[in-house]
Amino acid sequence: MPRTLQARDVLLRLDRSLSVPVSRQIEEQLRCAIQSGALVGGEQLPSTRVLAQDLGVSRGVILRVYNQLAAAGYICLRQGAAPRVRTGVHIEPQKADPSGCGPKVVHDLRPHLPEVASFPRQPWLRAVRESLQQARTADLTYSNPAGLWELRVAIANYLSRARGVRAQPEQVLITAGATHALSLVSRVLARRGKTRMAFENPSHPVLRSAAAMGGQTVVAAAVDEWGVRPDTIDRADSLFVCPAHQFPTGVLLAPERRGALIEWAREAEALIVEDDYDAEFRYDRTPTEALHALAPERIIYVGSTGKTFAPALRLGWMVLPGDLVPEVRQELLGNMLQVSGLDQLAFANFLQRGDFDRHLRQMRGVYRTRRDLVASLLLRLLPEHELRGIAAGLHIVLGMPSRLAAVSVRTEAQALGTIVESIDQHSFDDYQGPAALLLGYGALPEPTLERAYTALARIIRRRGLRMHPGHSDRTKRSTVGQSAASAAG
Repeated sequence: MPRTLQARDVLLRLDRSLSVPVSRQIEEQLRCAIQSGALVGGEQLPSTRVLAQDLGVSRGVILRVYNQLAAAGYICLRQGAAPRVRTGVHIEPQKADPSGCGPKVVHDLRPHLPEVASFPRQPWLRAVRESLQQARTADLTYSNPAGLWELRVAIANYLSRARGVRAQPEQVLITAGATHALSLVSRVLARRGKTRMAFENPSHPVLRSAAAMGGQTVVAAAVDEWGVRPDTIDRADSLFVCPAHQFPTGVLLAPERRGALIEWAREAEALIVEDDYDAEFRYDRTPTEALHALAPERIIYVGSTGKTFAPALRLGWMVLPGDLVPEVRQELLGNMLQVSGLDQLAFANFLQRGDFDRHLRQMRGVYRTRRDLVASLLLRLLPEHELRGIAAGLHIVLGMPSRLAAVSVRTEAQALGTIVESIDQHSFDDYQGPAALLLGYGALPEPTLERAYTALARIIRRRGLRMHPGHSDRTKRSTVGQSAASAAG
């Protein structure tokens, strides 16, 4: 039978039924582990005596293997010291996925990506450390599926002062993000017999998929320059909407539409799911309070840390009408028992210390600078193309003459390593709105953004894609912030 050894997380496997000498098997496996990065520079290897004993070979075999690897520059051997992997060994790039994952990504301009390099590591580490030191024994076991009370109080306080959401901690439920929240709500509504949910057209397909998997029939509601049109909601029991910054068009729901939407919900006895995913990032307008403030009994407010903090944290929250709290809580209990209690404790500490507010203020400045740079570049390089949705958020909507033109640019850019999205990727089949590219600026520093957008503009100009006359003037007057227009000269 083959002999196996787990040494420093590298699996060495000897098969004596093969004609290949065991010394060659060991040498090749160790070399491959170093070349692939499985054994990193500076990693300590087992001593010759230990490795020989574990593999059932003579010590001389291991000595020859180590000497061969040292001569080839893979490991370091020193008298009286443990053998180690040499630093600086060339790591072979991984082969492409045979299923076909496309070319290497050079610039990722997807519209939903935030800046994670600026994650406040030290304040977060302090929050983790302090929350663990202060945690009670009960905080480390199973807890209320709705979430830890400390975090629900902190979330309620934050939403009240920052977003105008009138919420009691009893109405707050902690989730693993907006998609998780929507999945829970969709299932609860489906059990109530409410199975028809409207989404803005366009909207995020992942969210629509989550609703459909939760038992909802997904229908479209049209969006124009003032936001979602209540008159196009077709016999729906609920509506998923992003009023503060519609994704992906970037429009703000107009005041008259806000009132009309509440009137629709009351007349139809329907619920509105409000996704407030990046309302904190606004640049050319004053803050608008959450829609929830107008009709708390009809609105499920959803928020998360995905855009404002870090997608990896997987923390979010819902503010529910009182009658929904027990059912959604029970759905979460059956879905995942509870969201990580340790993350909840740390985030509660982070909120209470004011670190979250400080992080948001810092990132608002970072994103505004990047938005201004990108807007000025596009105005200069592509003056015929309209810019929309840039007063807030993490992306710019660049008008294109047709859907076919947008798809062709997206495809060529991807072939050259620049990932962008187009609005048709987020729309229903019957979408009749303007064609556009969705260009993110949140995740890349300014020098990289300049290179990426210059290359993208070169593709568009080379294809000779031009908008109808008049778009450029309207863009400069009404959709570009004053700072960006000034930067453009």
